[in-house]
Amino acid sequence: MRIAPALACLAALTGLTLLPSEAVFAQKVFSRGGGNTIGTAPRGGGGGGFDGGGFRGGGLGVVLPGIVMGVPQYSSSRSSVFVDDGSIDNGPRGRPQRNGNGRSSGVPPAGERRMLPDEVVLEIANSASPQTIGALQRRFNLQQLEQQRFALTGTTVYRWRIPDRRSVAAVVRALEGDRTVASAQPNYLYTLQEDASPPNGKAEGDPAQYELAKLRLPQAHALASGDRVLVAVIDSGIDAAHPELAGSVAQSFDALGTPAKPHKHGTSIAGMIAAHGRLMGAAPRAQLLAVRAFDPTDAGAQGSTFAIMKGLDWAAANGARVVNMSFAGPSDPAMHRSLEAAHKKGIVLVAAAGNAGAKSPPLYPAADANVIAVSATDAEDGIFEASNRGRHIAIAAPGAQLMVAIPDGGYDVSSGTSLSSAEISGIVALVLERNSALTPDQVRGLLRATAKDIGPKGPDPLFGAGLADAYAAVVGEPAAGVAASPQPQVERVSTGVR
Repeated sequence: MRIAPALACLAALTGLTLLPSEAVFAQKVFSRGGGNTIGTAPRGGGGGGFDGGGFRGGGLGVVLPGIVMGVPQYSSSRSSVFVDDGSIDNGPRGRPQRNGNGRSSGVPPAGERRMLPDEVVLEIANSASPQTIGALQRRFNLQQLEQQRFALTGTTVYRWRIPDRRSVAAVVRALEGDRTVASAQPNYLYTLQEDASPPNGKAEGDPAQYELAKLRLPQAHALASGDRVLVAVIDSGIDAAHPELAGSVAQSFDALGTPAKPHKHGTSIAGMIAAHGRLMGAAPRAQLLAVRAFDPTDAGAQGSTFAIMKGLDWAAANGARVVNMSFAGPSDPAMHRSLEAAHKKGIVLVAAAGNAGAKSPPLYPAADANVIAVSATDAEDGIFEASNRGRHIAIAAPGAQLMVAIPDGGYDVSSGTSLSSAEISGIVALVLERNSALTPDQVRGLLRATAKDIGPKGPDPLFGAGLADAYAAVVGEPAAGVAASPQPQVERVSTGVR
């Protein structure tokens, strides 16, 4: 039985003040037994879906702690899936659709529901005049909600509402026939799903942090701490006042522009990267660019294509060397173009594989060719039961029953691939502190070359190259012949001694 981490966490929590229970942000559609067992989700009907925002029923509605993810709908996603042996696998989903202009189509696959039901996202060249945009809007009977120029892609992206009962697919298909439109697609949704269990209280932390030894972080910290490396965290609101994060948040950006309190998911992810109090993050002196793109509600927390792209563009403009994306959901053409541009600028992109389990199709952005996909392990180096698998997995890190920081100075025990992703983002910051000239491809190669093989011999769909080894990565050398890419000009940020 794998109960060691749970007992360690309970021991650390004994005698400490309990925190008040937080609101449950997602439907509880799994059963939790008396021990460490995580039940499986029901497969049929609408019990696992979110009602609202175009996200209804179907799919695997697994609600697990510590992951921002969209519930997979076993639909025909059309984009390529990165395979970390250097090839591209289009999988069983067929050839990409083409629009009337010969470009890849942004029409959503049949059955895809992870989108806002009355919105479309368009990319239009910056050279288009306001008169041209206005005529396009009137011609297709759409209402403008928001627009923004994106430096990464060199286009202006518009978010428009469909004021009548036309489907998103029909409107996208019609827009693609207009030569003014560079691309059109749904405003996809990515969903933050929180653990339904209450917080467990405050903790000294160190006895429960088994991941430190697993990743050989103490040895790595003797050589690097991520000092002044900028790591963007695209997530829900972060409690920058938490003692674990004192002085860590260099800048903040709100892609939503609506009032919100700090959220436990964003706070825990930030802490996994940069905690330096009772807990120890993977890169305790890294500087965080806090990007709020997910909005907690009573039914969950959702981030859209438009909000995430805004956050990614802002992070790139403000010197991020690493971007952590602890969310998952559908393949997204517009987001792919932004990720590709960020990768070319020398930004290392890291994402959670997802918590939908062994039978889930690849989830994005982890399955994007430009992203390091991270799966989760437990305290015994086994695969975390809910972790996604696949040939796109690059590397693994602990993600089962970890001590995390939550708002208002609290602590909790949580699980999920989002925590594993944050650990890898922190390790990347250590590597870049030692060698800031490394390209994203060199960083990926270094992580994989120094990983501990814990599954079948060689790369495998569960662990990728294996369990990350922070110390070996910090002292390692990049493989010869790995393609270089342009490096961004990184502004050194200091928030004082801590």
